[in-house]
Amino acid sequence: MRGGGGTRRPRYLNVRVWVDLTNSPHVLVMRPLIDAMREDGHEVQVTARDFAQTLELCERLGVEHTEIGRHRGGRLASKGVGQVSRSAALTRWARPRGFHVAMGHASNDVMVAAALLRIPSATAFDYEWATAQHNVNCRLARAVVVPEAIPPARLDRYGARGKLRRYAGLKEEYYLADFEPERAVLAELGLDESRPIVVVRTPPEVSLYHRFENPLFRQVLERLNDIQAVVLPRTPAQREEIAALGGFTVPARAVDAQSLIAFADLVISAGGTMNREAVALGTPVFTTFEGRLGAVDEALLREGRLRKLERPEQVKVEKRRINGRERIKRDPRELVRLLLSAREI
Repeated sequence: MRGGGGTRRPRYLNVRVWVDLTNSPHVLVMRPLIDAMREDGHEVQVTARDFAQTLELCERLGVEHTEIGRHRGGRLASKGVGQVSRSAALTRWARPRGFHVAMGHASNDVMVAAALLRIPSATAFDYEWATAQHNVNCRLARAVVVPEAIPPARLDRYGARGKLRRYAGLKEEYYLADFEPERAVLAELGLDESRPIVVVRTPPEVSLYHRFENPLFRQVLERLNDIQAVVLPRTPAQREEIAALGGFTVPARAVDAQSLIAFADLVISAGGTMNREAVALGTPVFTTFEGRLGAVDEALLREGRLRKLERPEQVKVEKRRINGRERIKRDPRELVRLLLSAREI
């Protein structure tokens, strides 16, 4: 693997680790890290929130977990109630288990619970403008794991000074390191591989940093009406709305989205993780994100690895030749080392 050859193994063994998953991308990020920690002799227990496809992905990827709590909606007040309620439930669950360290990918709930229990904690994220979220997780965590692309000064206001653990590249290059695409997903979705395939991810409408409608997204769907397009919704309400439009493939459950992206001819996404998965897998990708761009996406745009979609006319779909170019693969144990460093502080 490029970039992972010098990863150090931890100086400690038999660590009792608590991993919390609150959103579907977090399952993808943490799955290889969980596997690596268990292979290294650590005891890992996982909690997961019922939101988007989080629980479905846990089941599909074989991530054993305890389901605790659910998403309470997109309103700020509802989010606050949900965090208090779930953090309390996590605290009750974790108290008798004697964890040495807790971690999550931008999970505020586990940071609050760990602080109440005085468990060292580590948070990771790669989008720096989720202000409400980071004002909580950065202040409570002992280690804040972020890409090198994010300037440290942008995180000072969250209380991250002196806590940063920075890594090279994209987080997707770590968790996709052992990934090889499988064509089975194409048959599962009834797709014709000889025709162009477009994968579309809906806007994260319930996120605080994306609190407005995206008219461009609707225009893009109209342009794709006669093209073989798979739309991946985030919530049941989005699934029903997209299905009602007709003409799109809308999976009823979580699918092997990474293989789908690898074989697609174009990805259009209003979120961040799927955009960067496409970049890591070499698939052309447009972003329709209307919030403030983070440093990672700013860098990808400068490098031409990500394109900003501003007009639906930019969408031109042709069958591409998948040439199997070399991917950057990084050792997920580097992220494990950075997260577990919270125990050393």
